Amino acid sequence: MKRIVLTIAIIATLCLTGCGTLKDKDIRNSFLKDVEGLKSYYMEGTLKITNNDDTYEYNVEVCYKKDNKYKVSLKNKANDYEQIILKNDDGVYVITPSLNKSFKFQSDWPDNNSQSYLLDSVANDLKNDSAYKFTQKDKNYIFTTKTNYPNNPQYVKQNIIIDSNRKLQKVEVQDENGVTYIEFTPKTIDNRAKFNDSQFSLEEVTKNFSDNSEMAEEESKENNNNTDTNTEDNNTESTSKIDETIFPLYLPTNTTLSDKEVISTENGERVIMTFSGDNPFVLVEETVKPSQNLEIIPTYGEPFMLVDAVGSLTDTSYTWTSGGVEYYIVSDQMNKNELLEVAKSINVVSAINQK
Repeated sequence: MKRIVLTIAIIATLCLTGCGTLKDKDIRNSFLKDVEGLKSYYMEGTLKITNNDDTYEYNVEVCYKKDNKYKVSLKNKANDYEQIILKNDDGVYVITPSLNKSFKFQSDWPDNNSQSYLLDSVANDLKNDSAYKFTQKDKNYIFTTKTNYPNNPQYVKQNIIIDSNRKLQKVEVQDENGVTYIEFTPKTIDNRAKFNDSQFSLEEVTKNFSDNSEMAEEESKENNNNTDTNTEDNNTESTSKIDETIFPLYLPTNTTLSDKEVISTENGERVIMTFSGDNPFVLVEETVKPSQNLEIIPTYGEPFMLVDAVGSLTDTSYTWTSGGVEYYIVSDQMNKNELLEVAKSINVVSAINQK
């Protein structure tokens, strides 16, 4: 009899202490099972990235098909500047429609980084963190997990918010103090969306880019024909110049500008700034114009999103385009995190003056 009572007491204790654990494990396992079972999905949402006092907002569209096929459109709400990350069997491409250019990478993206706007990446972070924390707020379930942002070491954790139907509601990427730097909010998730492999081909994604460039060129010619202004004067007036105030707001200790050179190019200007001291580096800023035909540029490095653009990151350099200017920062003495700190501090607002 005593044994029976003792057994009942032990079972009751286990039930009381393990009830909450069992609940969050059920929710977690159900969410993981749903995502891992997806053959494809389409998702729309809003991505917010905060850098210092500035917040950048993007409309995001994700098309996914099993066996590593992705098409992600990131469109800046402030200026409609769009970039497309495309992954297929040939590699990874970062496409800029407005420039009619595609940068091709041999990369492990998206597996080399946490990606708050990809369902499978969020699920993998949850799956790989056995020490996650679980809380419940209203009808939502919140899983706090570790993140994988090797080039943003301050992003140490994320809140994965799931509703009572096990659907993703929000992802908040935070520092150790709980300050949110990245926030992704899905608006539409279609788990029944179907895609053909051809929809992930570079040709299919970019087939209208050249047509748009030709239309813009024809419109430009028509406008020129309707004016009596001298052509040479027009070319002079449309030349893009880089505002001299584009300068890093952050510099490493004991590092200062030692030289600046401005060079005229076919597309406008190139500014080369050399910084000397304990952490020397070179910053190049150059105006860019759209290509007449789609330009595919083999690129060394990894696709990396920094504040307002997706660029190319290597161990010694970072290259990105914003506001009609291509930026290139390189150093053989600074590490990637130090380079990115300088890059993040460059004020690209009103980068181009039409003169």
